[in-house]
Amino acid sequence: MHVVILGSAAGGGLPQWNCRCPICSLAREDSTRVRPRTQSSIAVSPDGDRWLLVNASPDIRQQLFDTPVLHPREGLRHSPIHAVLLTNGDVDHVAGLLTLREGQPFTLYGTAGILDSVNANRVFDVMADGVVARESIGLDAAFEPVPGLTVTLFSVPGKVPLWLEGETVDLGAETETTVGAMIEAGGKRLAYIPGCARVTDRLKAQITGVEALLFDGTVLLDDDMIRAGVGTKTGWRMGHVPMTGENGSIAALADIEIGHRVFVHINNTNPVLVEDSAERASVEAEGWTVAHDGLSLSL
Repeated sequence: MHVVILGSAAGGGLPQWNCRCPICSLAREDSTRVRPRTQSSIAVSPDGDRWLLVNASPDIRQQLFDTPVLHPREGLRHSPIHAVLLTNGDVDHVAGLLTLREGQPFTLYGTAGILDSVNANRVFDVMADGVVARESIGLDAAFEPVPGLTVTLFSVPGKVPLWLEGETVDLGAETETTVGAMIEAGGKRLAYIPGCARVTDRLKAQITGVEALLFDGTVLLDDDMIRAGVGTKTGWRMGHVPMTGENGSIAALADIEIGHRVFVHINNTNPVLVEDSAERASVEAEGWTVAHDGLSLSL
């Protein structure tokens, strides 16, 4: 299985367009200390020829440009991307679908709840019915979006997308609107979970023994954004478990068997983004890799 992390940042990327927090400022001034990053997405293939795109970020055009294996290869119109899978309806995971509208056939997969949020917005009709098929997938049911690649979706604690929030928000609920993807090929398993509000025993059992885990690394501490002075929401309120702390993902996942442990979907205020920081060193000492755009894994 071939895996390319196309985008490793959370919503807004790094640096965010209007942010002068210390980390965004460093990304503009010294990319040797803070690498700029685009918004969360990965590409997976069983053979290096046919690819599944998992989430379509607003930065997808640049991500495809930066990834030669995803370039057109034949004729006037072509793409090695055969399918797109959505793990939730967040803007940073669906807005890129608008870029994938140039008459290129592919299949769009997601749970009924996720696809309903896309189908309800007519702007996504630019992906014409006769070109882009939309296929609803049930939880815990294996399907094959690309020949040789098997995917099973499973619910994880989360919340509805920000743009669908009402007066009250059900935080940490396990529904079909926030899911993880278990991706299998050649006897190897990859778990991709870019959004997760907490680590439960059920989730731990689901991912035990995987060759690679790409997991929600939005915040280091629950109050990262508040400490940085650029926001008022905690990680929990945004539907993301912190890396550290008693209930953080590092501690919660420390005792289970996992191959590669990689943090993805990293917010611009997370200090692990600074290459030479004590926070980065601490996370790496626990056996985790902090993802960057273009990071590749072969399983």
